[in-house]
Amino acid sequence: MTRRKRARSAALRDGPDQFDACPCGNRRPYADCCRPLHEGLPAPDAEALMRSRYTAYVIGAYAYLRETWHPSTRPLQLDPNFQPSPRWLGLEVRRHVVTGPDTAIVEFIARYRLAGRAERQHEVSRFQREDGRWYYVDGDFPGRVSGDAAPVGAAS
Repeated sequence: MTRRKRARSAALRDGPDQFDACPCGNRRPYADCCRPLHEGLPAPDAEALMRSRYTAYVIGAYAYLRETWHPSTRPLQLDPNFQPSPRWLGLEVRRHVVTGPDTAIVEFIARYRLAGRAERQHEVSRFQREDGRWYYVDGDFPGRVSGDAAPVGAAS
C-alpha cells in the first residue's frame, strides 16, 4: 500500500461511521456521499468536490485535500498538526455556477469554533476540471478586510 493510500485509509477509519449523516450537509449517509470521493471516485461537479473537501477538513483527510488542490496553486504541504485546530460546525452552499465547460465557482459559508469563539468562513471558490477530475484552484473571501487573519485552510 502506498503512503498516500495509507494516509487516506487512516483518515477514513477515523471519519464518520458509514451510516452517519455526511458532515457536508447533504443529508445522505457519509458512505453514500463524500466517502466514495475520498476513496478516489471523481467528483461529478465542483459543488460535490467542494462538499467533499469540507468533509475532508472535518475528518482530517489531508492527503485528499492535497490531491484535489490544483497543481498550480497547491501548497507544498498541509500541516495536520496546525494549531489551534478548528471544530467544524456546518456548511451552507450559497450557489454553484458553471462558468465554462471545465470551470465553475461555488460560494459557501463554513461555520467553525476556534478557541471558544464561533467563526465563519465565507468563500467564493474557483474550480477547474482536467482529465475528468475537478480541482480546487483558489478563492475570494467577500467581506474580508485587508489585514484580517487568513481564513482557516486558506493557506494550508
